[in-house]
Amino acid sequence: MAEIIQKDGTWSFDGDAVHIVPGRDKGVGLLRQTLGAVTVPLHAIAGVSHEPGRKAGRLRLRDGADPLLRVTAGRLPDSSDPYQLTVEPDRTGVAEYLVDEVRNALLLDQVDAGPVATYLLPGPPVPLTVGAGDGTAAFDGSRVSLTWNWKTEEAKSSGGPRTFAVEDLAAVEWYPAMGLDNGYLRFTLASATGSAPEPKYDPHSVELFGFKKDPLMALVAAAVAVRMPHPAAAPSGPAAEAALTKELDRAPEGAQDHDALLRRLRELGELHQGGILTADEFAAAKQAILRRF
Repeated sequence: MAEIIQKDGTWSFDGDAVHIVPGRDKGVGLLRQTLGAVTVPLHAIAGVSHEPGRKAGRLRLRDGADPLLRVTAGRLPDSSDPYQLTVEPDRTGVAEYLVDEVRNALLLDQVDAGPVATYLLPGPPVPLTVGAGDGTAAFDGSRVSLTWNWKTEEAKSSGGPRTFAVEDLAAVEWYPAMGLDNGYLRFTLASATGSAPEPKYDPHSVELFGFKKDPLMALVAAAVAVRMPHPAAAPSGPAAEAALTKELDRAPEGAQDHDALLRRLRELGELHQGGILTADEFAAAKQAILRRF
């Protein structure tokens, strides 16, 4: 077990996963405190680094593995980033030991650092309720509820609270307030037509004004996103094999070499393990690839 304990958190590695527990230091953001402990499986890690000059340790996850990182898209402040740790100079040796242990495990397990098409982390726990900006967003794992406060524009609040199911959604977005521009948590319904109104008037959005609790709305977005289809997921259902066959048939000559086919098999395995493909869909898609060896 490799472990480093600092004021803003503790990281430990047991050979299978990195366990992150936020500290109680004043520099630890409210998002990290609310999210709590996070376990990152080894196969979700793309890399790890220690930067002594910046007194920072950083865990880099595979693109698409974490719903929180997907919805925030690099826009979280450092104090809210659960995958960053401040390392004091006298703990440099411990930090480097943990980094070496994780890197060695990644090499031994031959973990692919590339993007994934299924979430490898479960997202924030639910139920979850956050009040910020002009409203309150609540999510119980299946339905989202939006209620309004005194800061809400009458054009939006006059319609009353809004409730909708995850399966009715086409997208969820979170954007922080930046400069003179307010942020938002926006839900787009699959039935929506045309362009959405500004968040201050949109009955499916919470407008954010740049205050302390704003990042917590990203937790709501992540909890919802992990229960929606992954944006990089391959088609599923009865058409899965047909779509895969068509894709392979379109590939230029030479592109269907064994390495490319093996990579595709690994991707299908991840989709099956993540529950995106059923056992029958996985078997059918795998056979479509194996026939090309």
